[in-house]
Amino acid sequence: MKISVCMAVHNGSNYLLPQLQSILALLKSTDEVVVVDDASQDNSVELLRKLSDPRLKLHFNSRNLGVFASFEKALRQARGDIIFLSDQDDLWLPGKVEKTINVFLLNPQITLVASDASVIDKFGLVVEKSFFAQRGRFAAGVLRNIVKNKYLGCSLAFRRSMLRHFLPIPRDVPMHDMWIGILNDIYGKTHFIGEPLIAYRRHGDNLSPTAAAPLMQRFVWRWRLIKNLILRVVRSHSRTTEYR
Repeated sequence: MKISVCMAVHNGSNYLLPQLQSILALLKSTDEVVVVDDASQDNSVELLRKLSDPRLKLHFNSRNLGVFASFEKALRQARGDIIFLSDQDDLWLPGKVEKTINVFLLNPQITLVASDASVIDKFGLVVEKSFFAQRGRFAAGVLRNIVKNKYLGCSLAFRRSMLRHFLPIPRDVPMHDMWIGILNDIYGKTHFIGEPLIAYRRHGDNLSPTAAAPLMQRFVWRWRLIKNLILRVVRSHSRTTEYR
């Protein structure tokens, strides 16, 4: 199985190199890391251009397009059989790739693999041994993840064949990982590895928010999510019916 790791970068120079090193150390020579820099204003672009690893496939946005568009651009460039999502500031732990790929090899019906994560601070010190011990037990399922998302994007890997369901990513859904996870619940099957396979860094400048949004905002997000899920399922059914 060829692996593609997809990463969106924006002003990520503080932690970018250690993260890429932790990823590349676990990949084969035939794998790839697709990086889309979203018009960074720090020296992220300079750092990326200096890296000489042939497994790195670099793309640079001329203007800021946002997280969704950048991740979607990376996903459309990915050529691997299995696609991993990655943030710019975490660390991959030894065994992550091997344990994830083994699930796909042994279970052909599994389309997406998630895992637990330890939580580290800006210095790399562990502040929580388990993300899900803090957030609550992981559970797949459409309704429960609409209410409270348990899909941690930087821990996810999925079969390339699922992109036909995931893409395009609507720009008004709450989070791309929530969108991918719930659509996988509709069209595929999830497996959860209950041990930390990444160190999830929280440092105050994360692109994903640390504080809960106001209640009204959460209601609007859920409404938009449900609307887009219904539209995607209806369109998918229409395409399937059309080509029978």
